[in-house]
Amino acid sequence: MTRTPERRLQALAALALLAVTATWGSTFFLIHDLLTRLPVVDFLAVRFAIAAMAMVALAPRAIGRLSPTKRKHSLVLGVLYGSAQILQTAGLAHTPASVSGFITGMYVVCTPLFAAAILKTRIGPLTWGAVLLALAGLGVLTLSGFHVGYGEALTLVAAMIYALHIVGLGAWSTARDAIGMSILQCIVIAVICAVAAAPGGIALPHRASDWLSVVYMALVAGAAALLVQTWAQAHLPPTRSAIIMSMEPVFAALFAVLFGGESATSRMLLGGGMVLAAMLVVELAPRRKVESEVPHIAV
Repeated sequence: MTRTPERRLQALAALALLAVTATWGSTFFLIHDLLTRLPVVDFLAVRFAIAAMAMVALAPRAIGRLSPTKRKHSLVLGVLYGSAQILQTAGLAHTPASVSGFITGMYVVCTPLFAAAILKTRIGPLTWGAVLLALAGLGVLTLSGFHVGYGEALTLVAAMIYALHIVGLGAWSTARDAIGMSILQCIVIAVICAVAAAPGGIALPHRASDWLSVVYMALVAGAAALLVQTWAQAHLPPTRSAIIMSMEPVFAALFAVLFGGESATSRMLLGGGMVLAAMLVVELAPRRKVESEVPHIAV
């Protein structure tokens, strides 16, 4: 069957979002090494400051072309994403990384709940099946033990805020405004992280290799990724986006094996396969059986 231009555009957006997710996954082993020498919040502040400056330098007039409503939306989205980053980081200090990764992945469940409640999006049984399959896959991939405490609670709140960010992007972003919205979001994220890091002073990397890692994560996994995510979510329903993005820990495990010296395990293969299967369900099934089209809202 011949694809319509809109279906082709959605397929391109899905591939672009998957590429962004792969980029995020590539940073895990870099961050793990870097954070042995640099405080977490300081790293976030430096990373997003570099990303914001680069984006402003490339498109200095993009924010000015946004309507007042789009600027308000971008500010809200930036506050959501920056707050989630801080809460996830604080939670990570009190909970194992594997548990943190699993709880963060709870946005794959929170997103359809928020989309249904806020946007009145109809979520079909096929989509819910894919959501639960992705969540189970994340559990197999990441969990070796689980308990609920202070760190886990903070991380769950972060996951819920990430879900709100995904829903907000799906409702508010447009391809025309993607650059300006991405820049303004990045500036807000940088400010929030800098404020969180300021009380103790912001430490900078000392090694050239650390600066290379920070610049890569700022420009590729930060600025470029946020721009592509904003554009892609202008064409994709929120739940579909969340399921695609649940591939992040799968890519993280892949890069850890390829470049981080870790060994592939049966749990890694099974969990990754389950998440991949969930993504294929929503990508290959007829759209009318998965989720309604993106409901854009203006206010």
